[in-house]
This record gives sequence, structure tokens and C-alpha cells, in this order.
Amino acid sequence: MKPEILRLQAYPFQKLAELKANSVPPAHLNAVSLSIGEPQHASPEFVLQTLRDNELRYGSYPATRGLEELREACARWLELRFSLSNVDPNRHILPLAGTREGLFSIAQCIVDSATKPLVMMPNPFYQIYEGAALLAGAEPYYLNADANNAYFADLDGVPQSKWEQCALLYVCSPGNPTGAVCSIDYFVKLIELAERYNFVIVSDECYCEIYFDQPPVGLLQACERLGNTEYSRCLVMNSLSKRSNLAGLRSGFVAGDANILESYLLYRTYHGSTLPVPVQLASAAAWSDEQHVQDNRDSYQRKFTLAKSILAPHWDIAMPDAAFFLWAATPIDDQAFTKQLFEATNVTVLPGSYLSRKTAEGNPGAGHVRMALVADEQQCTDALHRIANFMQKF
Repeated sequence: MKPEILRLQAYPFQKLAELKANSVPPAHLNAVSLSIGEPQHASPEFVLQTLRDNELRYGSYPATRGLEELREACARWLELRFSLSNVDPNRHILPLAGTREGLFSIAQCIVDSATKPLVMMPNPFYQIYEGAALLAGAEPYYLNADANNAYFADLDGVPQSKWEQCALLYVCSPGNPTGAVCSIDYFVKLIELAERYNFVIVSDECYCEIYFDQPPVGLLQACERLGNTEYSRCLVMNSLSKRSNLAGLRSGFVAGDANILESYLLYRTYHGSTLPVPVQLASAAAWSDEQHVQDNRDSYQRKFTLAKSILAPHWDIAMPDAAFFLWAATPIDDQAFTKQLFEATNVTVLPGSYLSRKTAEGNPGAGHVRMALVADEQQCTDALHRIANFMQKF
């Protein structure tokens, strides 16, 4: 057994289940989960129909590189959404079995454990980044992102010696769990650091279509601003899970540096996470339609408007820049708050300390909870009123 497996921490939802194990919620209140970022909005019917129309094609092995029409749809979407001019579907795109699979496996492909490298990541973070680093034989290096730095890692505070050890840096924009959005200048600074110290940037952009004002910028936009039209050292990952409410389809893509993707394609022929042909065709249809995405975004906007009006009198909560999470400071310890809230209201949220790690500067997730407004509008409204009533005790 790889010794690194022993360093993996329990997943946040396992910890949450243990926290709630001996708690009994009010029997007269229906359970509402705001803990897991699993969209509950309806999947687009035209995508489901595409799956049905192509069900006979499950009998053929899919190619690792993916269907041309899927790669073309992803490339055209990137160009349209981020004002890009040079996305070649044959060189710059590979399908993924969702971003989670890609975020994990890319580290296994890139990281050379013999160099004793670091993999940098925001803190708090999506735990796949940490697991990917450990199992690739690297050491995670946590970049605290809290209210003191507007929920962005302070790049100037990283010692040069750490940059010199860095093999891979994960960035998440819009951020999970904070909803903070990187500026194009921040991305530019990351690219300049990657060029100076020769590491790869992987930008997790799976929440980029859930926003409230301006659409978030992306890493590849910053590449083009710098004249880096080959996206050297830069990869972005996206999926249909949040954008199109198709989490179970397990469909996404990676785009960027063609040289890295050529090696990653070879890796993936052994890795074996190829998408069935009907899934690829349905995915191409989803990436080619924007109306269902706008409808989805409108639904989240309504729920966040409700959240602000219901919670504001009782809880000083800042609205996120994007994504579907509320990241809120708690009046007591975050685990105690989560447990007491569940016992009083039958509403489940996620302790922020489960999404972060303790560093010399402290644990930036402690004293916070994450609430995912993914349930339908009525359920969210009901849960928000219960939370508001609960907060009156503090």
C-alpha cells in the first residue's frame, strides 16, 4: 500500500456524518441539506433526449481523445465565453470525466516526486487538490485565503524558496467555498510566476457560469493578454455539473497548453476515464446552448436575493462574487454551530474547518460555515427562515 494513502484525511462529508451521528433533529421539520454542492435544479431535457436518442451507441468503446464534435463544442464555447482567439480543438482540448477526475489525475501526470516538489493550493480548498498532491508524491503547500486578503492567497507573501520548489499550483475561481473571483491581473501575476519558476497552473473554473453581475474572467484570457496564445504552463478545467445541472453525467474538459495535453493524453490512455459516446454527444449539445445556463443563473440569483433579505437582519453575511455558496462567519465554533443548527432546525450546513488546514497563520476556515443554495427555491426559502430564527439566540 502506498504510504501516502495514510496521509489522506477523511472527506468533509464523512466528518459531517460523524458530527451529526448522535444528534436528533425536530421530527416535524423536513430535512434540508445545504452542505453538499450538488445542484438540485432540473437537468436540461434536450440533453437527456440526446442521451436517449443515442443509447445504442453505448456498445462502442470511446476514444480517449474524445469525439471531434465534443472537442469542437468545448473550443467554441471557450472562445465565445472568454473572448479567446486561438483554441484548437485538436491540440488544446481533452474531455474529462468531470473536473474532479481531471483535477486529481493531472497531478499524477505532471508531478515528478523525485524532486521533492510542492503543490500549492488555496486554503480553504476543494480537498481533491490535497489528495492529488499527496498521492503524486508532493507536499501540499497551503495559501491562506481569508477576509484579510479578500479571500485570495497573498502571492507576495510566499518565500522565493517555496516558489522554486513548486511543480503545480491549483487556483479556483470562482472559489469554493468563498465565491471570490480572481481578477485578470491576479491571473497575470500567477502566469508571470509560473514562467519565472517553471511550474504549471491548473485553474478550476467549474463555477464560472453562476454569477450575479459580471461574468468571471478566466486564466486563458490572462494568457492572451500576455501574448501567450499557446497557453504555456496553463490549464483550465470546467464541467457541466454546475453550469447545466448534470453532475451525474460526469462530463467536463481540460483546455490549455498543447504540450502538456499531449503527455496527458498518453497518461489518460492508461488511466481509462473515457466518456461513453452518448455522454459525449449529450455534452456537445449542452456546451452549445446558453439559454438553459441563463435560466439556471436566474434561479440562483433569485435564491441569493432571498438569502440576503431573510438573513441580513440576523446575520452579517457578505454575498459572494459568484458560485452558489454562502461563506459565513459563525458566532460560535463552526462545528458546534453546525451541530446545534441541525438539532434545532433539521438544516445541514458544512463546517468551514472541514474545508481547510491549520497553518502557522491559523486555520482560515475555522469559525465559518458553507451553505450551498442548491435546493429548489421553496426548500431554500424554508431553510433560510429556520436559520434566521436560529440566529436570534446569539
